[in-house]
Amino acid sequence: MKARVLTGSKQEIAQKVAGIDGDIREAIVFVEEPATTGQSPAGTFAEMEPFTVQQPRADDSREAIYSPVEGE
Repeated sequence: MKARVLTGSKQEIAQKVAGIDGDIREAIVFVEEPATTGQSPAGTFAEMEPFTVQQPRADDSREAIYSPVEGE
């Protein structure tokens, strides 16, 4: 199985997909939504809340994030 990156307009991407030989099993699509005026970064984080993991004791300091953990 070979991964391909297709860029362009929706129509261009659809044409490229239709022209690929073989079966297409999956597609990951990144949709760039139009900028909304007045949406704060807090609104973006609220939108992502259902997908976040809550761990109150997690060390998310800069030093902890960029330091290798034993076994890495």
